[in-house]
Amino acid sequence: MLRCLLLLSFLLVGPLAWGQPPVPYGHNPKAGHYATLRGVKLYYETYGTGAPLLLLHGNGGSSQDFQQTIPYFAKRYRVIALDSRAHGQSVDAADSLSFEMLADDCAALLTHLRLDSAYVLGWSDGGITALLLALRYPGKVKKLAATGANLWPDSTALMPALWQQLQRGYQEGRTQTFTDPKRRNDWKVFRLDYDQPHVPLAALARLKAPAFIIAGDRDVIRPEHTVAIYRSLPRAWLWMVPNSGHATLLEHPDEFNRQVDAFFQARALAPPAR
Repeated sequence: MLRCLLLLSFLLVGPLAWGQPPVPYGHNPKAGHYATLRGVKLYYETYGTGAPLLLLHGNGGSSQDFQQTIPYFAKRYRVIALDSRAHGQSVDAADSLSFEMLADDCAALLTHLRLDSAYVLGWSDGGITALLLALRYPGKVKKLAATGANLWPDSTALMPALWQQLQRGYQEGRTQTFTDPKRRNDWKVFRLDYDQPHVPLAALARLKAPAFIIAGDRDVIRPEHTVAIYRSLPRAWLWMVPNSGHATLLEHPDEFNRQVDAFFQARALAPPAR
């Protein structure tokens, strides 16, 4: 969902540790790379070694949002933190944007990096992209964890406050002509969540990768929608994070990291209870 509504208060960098400056995740020249794929200049950062783990941020965000996630997983995984097209340092001058495009970008990046498959962790729009990546490219995803994801954009999936705010934002912007490149890009990014996604629950039955479906108990995604996603998956875990909003990985970073890591490391997954 929209970064300006849900995220800004969580992006504070902590105090210096052991006299060293904090790592500038999302703007780190030592870890940053560009790859021109599918007509888009994609930016990503890599950390650590081990099994590849792709991190996918939410709407309006960037790889910077994983500042409390990357240090934990870089101890065991080769972390690839991507700025989605039209976000962060990834350049995209096109007028259209879709979750299918974002998923196709991820597949292209993994191929570019000569990776057959990866673990995937997605937050919000990144969770939607993770699900679509696993559906469109089954062999590319070992396991996926998605927190705060929705499958369609209406009041049956989103809590009333967010749905109403999206409606107001659309009414305010739909008659405007955006000539400034940044404002035009911001409108395109806004429209992504207003218009999309459109994934039927029945499609999830085709998802081969084990999935960890996560949401806060005070998330902007309706809890019944999260549960419906979980119940529609062949092999899945469900975690409704107590005392948490949409930013589960920032509000409860230590527990979040441990739980997701445990899921990735688990050898077997039983089918969900119906």
